[in-house]
Amino acid sequence: MENKVKFITLILFILVFLSISPIYSKEQIQSPSCGDGTLYGACSGNKPYFCVEENKSLVERASVCGCNNLSWQSGEACISRYESYPKDITLKYLVGEEQSELDFTVYGEMADYLSKFSRAIEYNGNEQPSRADFKLKEVNEEEQRELLMPLVVEIQNLEDDKVKQARIAVSLVQNIPYGLTEKTVLLPSGEINYSKYPYEVLYYNEGICGEKSALLAFLLKELGYGVSIFYFPEENHEAVGIKCPMKKSFRESGYCFVETSGNSIISDYSMEYVGDLRLISEPEIMVISDGISLPEKMPEYKDAKTMKNIRNKNILSIFNFWKADDIKEKYGLVEEYQIE
Repeated sequence: MENKVKFITLILFILVFLSISPIYSKEQIQSPSCGDGTLYGACSGNKPYFCVEENKSLVERASVCGCNNLSWQSGEACISRYESYPKDITLKYLVGEEQSELDFTVYGEMADYLSKFSRAIEYNGNEQPSRADFKLKEVNEEEQRELLMPLVVEIQNLEDDKVKQARIAVSLVQNIPYGLTEKTVLLPSGEINYSKYPYEVLYYNEGICGEKSALLAFLLKELGYGVSIFYFPEENHEAVGIKCPMKKSFRESGYCFVETSGNSIISDYSMEYVGDLRLISEPEIMVISDGISLPEKMPEYKDAKTMKNIRNKNILSIFNFWKADDIKEKYGLVEEYQIE
């Protein structure tokens, strides 16, 4: 009997203790850090950035963190050899129904370098480069990365939440105007259309779906996400895949579909393209990077499903059509999307 009383007393004590103890969320117990995960007072893996506690931001501090082998130190900054002929641009993005802007400096010297950069890939023997090889070459060009990483840092300084960072990156690229260059490139196999590299899309403030997709793939990769690019051969169209829960993903690929030719909802693939086209072919999935995943619960999943049902006329009530108008306004959706 005495042991039973002691046991009950212990249980009551534990319950009272839990009721008065503070409950911490996962976010609250994480170590204090900047938007890339660097702890306050430490150097980022992305030189020359240093995590400052006062404003919770990454700042250039080359005197402490150094520079990599593609740049040299100038004061607290690391300077690229292609950092000449600056031009200030303003990038627009929509997150949470609020239109915002991000100012950024691009450089004509880098755009000129990339315009002359060989698009060809040569292998020994009879091996032929794949579409994925060309895409990886666009995304991973090292000199370009030097001048694109400051944009990644800008996004990380705007938000320390990884999901919000992804949303900003997606919206920034979607809001770059759709535009096709008339330039061509002469290869041994013949003349082909000139394809802008990600940095050129920023510099010229235009790009087609494949070019804008490469830019978004770069940004998401550097933000730490698992990224792929979907290529639809019959429609000759490219879109981005961002790692997400399997049951939320596009055709059980493990990646959520992200259209880049205009404003769209993450995971929505039911939109119409110019000429009343829909994406029906089986895509080639080009893996760009491994990394983190979007979480299980995001409002985008539900909103994308609602839009799909309405477009397919699975929901006919007036209430849901009003809801569709709210969703269109929330994400700045357009009526038709461009396709190559």
